[in-house]
Amino acid sequence: MPRGSSPKRERQYEHIKESAEDRGESESRAKEIAARTVNKERARSGESRTASRTSTQDMSSSRRGGQRSRSGSGGPTYDQLYEEARRRNIRGRSDMNKSQLKRALDK
Repeated sequence: MPRGSSPKRERQYEHIKESAEDRGESESRAKEIAARTVNKERARSGESRTASRTSTQDMSSSRRGGQRSRSGSGGPTYDQLYEEARRRNIRGRSDMNKSQLKRALDK
């Protein structure tokens, strides 16, 4: 957790980390999940200096609760697919729609 974070965020981090460990995640993976979730919530509420578009415009992590997981009903969102394509440096991604991004990422 960043220095100066609120006690609420500290409690939230610990709760998420413990929940992930209870589900069988390794300690390092549980810490990563907790940190990403808390940082996203901090960005959504304006507590951080910078925030990505998906952090501020996407559904709240607590509300989503797995709705958009890879195996969920709708699968990943367009923005999530686009960010993954950007990480993998897939050419032409800005001209692709959601189904094209899915196909490009499956290759």
